[in-house]
Amino acid sequence: MVKPKKHLGQHFLKDESIAERIAGILSGQGYEQIMEIGPGTGVLTRFLLQRPEELYVVELDSESVVFLEQNFPQLQQHILPADFLKLDIEKQMVKPFAVIGNFPYNISSQIVFKILENRHRIPEFGGMFQKEVAERIVAGPGSKTYGILSVLTAAYYEGEYLFTVEPGVFYPPPKVRSGVIRLKRKENYHLPCHEKSFIRVVKSAFNQRRKTLRNSLKSLNLSLEAVEPELLKLRPEQVDLQGFIHITNCIDP
Repeated sequence: MVKPKKHLGQHFLKDESIAERIAGILSGQGYEQIMEIGPGTGVLTRFLLQRPEELYVVELDSESVVFLEQNFPQLQQHILPADFLKLDIEKQMVKPFAVIGNFPYNISSQIVFKILENRHRIPEFGGMFQKEVAERIVAGPGSKTYGILSVLTAAYYEGEYLFTVEPGVFYPPPKVRSGVIRLKRKENYHLPCHEKSFIRVVKSAFNQRRKTLRNSLKSLNLSLEAVEPELLKLRPEQVDLQGFIHITNCIDP
């Protein structure tokens, strides 16, 4: 049996009914391939293999790779023994694909950022995160959990929180609850502003989230004269996606 490794943030799901439910969250629209991140002992994998899409799995743990090879012969040539964060997606996946997984808590935000960078290839993604992270990804303005991850995800995907998972269904049980979310790429996922400037504006704003935008955006050393004074009086959690796009166009037209 594969032993969960703390340094990899492994908590193996043992409840098959939840695994089946997670495998069913993907719509299957706009892609013919699925990539599962961190399959571990294959509890979710088993149900993903019942779907019509072609399945690839990315697993860093060599012990889990051997287990998957021995127990899922149908995955032959489809097991990628790699760190997803270092994976060359353009090289490995030729067609559009969905991403799913019981994501390791310690790198889940980084996984989302990598998916956003490769959004032109990924029409849909979803799976299980630490509950607070899941809520942050799909949060809207006015929420305490609304932040950088919320705005950048909303720029390209429509997010939905689906259900909560209790710690007891994992081995070993984590100290926190988990949340399952689904994100579908927007039809128009190209921003109507300079993308790098947009990301800089959002990150600068939330890096000093208790300050008003006028004060937090000073670090960019760009003119704020074109931005309405009333908007600059707001704190970042009060500003929606369109507001950040508008600010970006004002300071970097």
